[in-house]
Amino acid sequence: MKIKIIFTAIALQAVTYCAVAQNKVMVVAHRGDWRNAPENSLLAFKNAAAMGVDVVELDLNKTKDGVIVIMHDQTIDRTTNGKGKPADYTFEDISKFGLRNGLGRVTYNHIPTLKDVMLAIKGKKVMVNLDKSYPYYHEAYGILKETGTLKQAIFKAEVTYAELKEKYPTLIDSIIYMPIVNLDKPGAKKIITDYLNKMKPFAFELNFGKDTSSVLKDNRFITNTGARVWLNSLWASLNAGHEDDLAVEQGNTKDSWDWLIAHGATCIQTDRPKQMLEFLKSKKLHQ
Repeated sequence: MKIKIIFTAIALQAVTYCAVAQNKVMVVAHRGDWRNAPENSLLAFKNAAAMGVDVVELDLNKTKDGVIVIMHDQTIDRTTNGKGKPADYTFEDISKFGLRNGLGRVTYNHIPTLKDVMLAIKGKKVMVNLDKSYPYYHEAYGILKETGTLKQAIFKAEVTYAELKEKYPTLIDSIIYMPIVNLDKPGAKKIITDYLNKMKPFAFELNFGKDTSSVLKDNRFITNTGARVWLNSLWASLNAGHEDDLAVEQGNTKDSWDWLIAHGATCIQTDRPKQMLEFLKSKKLHQ
């Protein structure tokens, strides 16, 4: 009985700590600081980390010789001066292409590897959000273990717990994980509760084209467990129009960033990290 009471006290203390910690909002830089460096470049991630963001988001892909590289698209056509898929090239060959900046100009930056990125941010107060990583969990896990950065990486996927368990049964208890849930789809809340009953997710990335879901009206059943609510302020299809450009270009934070915070966001992924940090600090919602 005494042991049970002590355990309960510790559990309550942990929940209280999480609730206090979640008074702050984490800032996630989508593809790094891509307005001042090529997207998904090592420089973009270094810039974002120096800026003070909490997480940088990047996208995984794989070369012909099995190297995990950072590339959002299925081809390198848009973001480099090369053509074709990463899988068409060895890493040595794909490294010869230059990344393009926002104006389309070829720069001196090159496609980085996941290992490059993790070594660059190792020990810094910033995490990495591994988007498009679901096919590469084993390879990514190996790189994180090799570089000693496993605690700085968030794995993610838009799958049910049962699907995750079937595909990666030996990994799910060894990684920091975040489910992606589309709130517009039937059964979205059940997907969330299934995860909460079976593991301890870092957060739930909630996407929605309509802002009518009951989960947005009250998501304390998520945050009371210590998990965070991750909302995207990128483009309208992910947030029903409560987006970055409404805040920055129109000066309307009431219907954008304020709205996301009012609806439970404790992580916000943004294309405007500098402005988002300034906004949150003005509200004492970021260090």
